[in-house]
Amino acid sequence: MAEAETAAQPAPRLAEAPLPVVSLVVPVYNEEGTLEEVCRRALATLESLHKPYELIVVDDGSQDGTWAIAERLAVAEPPVRAVRLKRNFGQHPAMHAGLSRARGDIIVTMDADLQNLPEDLTKLVAAVEGGADVASGRRRGRDDSWGRTFPSKMVNGMLRRFTGVDIADFGCAFNAYSRSAIEPVLGVIGKQKFTKALVLSAGASVVEVDLSHQARADGSRYSPFRLIRLALHVLAGFWPQPIQWAGVLIGAICGLLTIAVGVWGIVVWFVNGDFPGLLFLGGLVLGVLAVQGFILALVGEYLGRIQRDVEGRPLYTIDQELS
Repeated sequence: MAEAETAAQPAPRLAEAPLPVVSLVVPVYNEEGTLEEVCRRALATLESLHKPYELIVVDDGSQDGTWAIAERLAVAEPPVRAVRLKRNFGQHPAMHAGLSRARGDIIVTMDADLQNLPEDLTKLVAAVEGGADVASGRRRGRDDSWGRTFPSKMVNGMLRRFTGVDIADFGCAFNAYSRSAIEPVLGVIGKQKFTKALVLSAGASVVEVDLSHQARADGSRYSPFRLIRLALHVLAGFWPQPIQWAGVLIGAICGLLTIAVGVWGIVVWFVNGDFPGLLFLGGLVLGVLAVQGFILALVGEYLGRIQRDVEGRPLYTIDQELS
């Protein structure tokens, strides 16, 4: 069993093996139903590239038989490497565990839920070989519910606004990166969600690649609560001084609404002789509480980050690693 390892200390490269040209990193969590098929199809596609390759599976503390499958594949298939984290640390720390071990000049990231087709990785690799630092997957014809796509569009819009990077789909996990684009920001990946947004905001060139997309077999894992937390993370991570901006923006909106309600109340008062003051006062109080709750949530995101940085907690710890 490997010793506990922090994200600041990536695993050493394997000097005895020829370095791969393409590395595929697949973070997984409770994916026993799809992992074997994903790896089988991914290995066949990587083989078709006629380049040295590796496939790194990072098990983010799965509770089902995912690790047993990853372990078996690592033993049976020499290009497969398997890493198991001691508990569920989250997708982005798991992604860092894979990226820090990837040895290829082109690094592809992919989920194991079969929403994207492993065969499409040839398009991403070709885009990076064509000179792009990042080949950004763009999901066409998304087979997701309105309740999933609408919040995703909102987060994508926020990221375009706050990072200054104009791409359509920040949330697609199927992407390819040149090593030169990943290495400068490797120490921040995992602490900051949206690996693609982080790399692109550092100035990497990007080409968007249209990918096939299909529904996840067991539905989305992003609940409304997780999407709200994700939006707060975007604000705290990519927007300078969001509390000040939020205060100005929301204060202006609330002020205009207060004026509008006041004017409406005066009109009703003159027409009916009865000003509905209690109703308007109650609405105003609720609006103020909503604003305070939003700002407190944003402050909480900042405080959580400060606490993690001050304490120096590791992003993840390794339980087992097979190469």
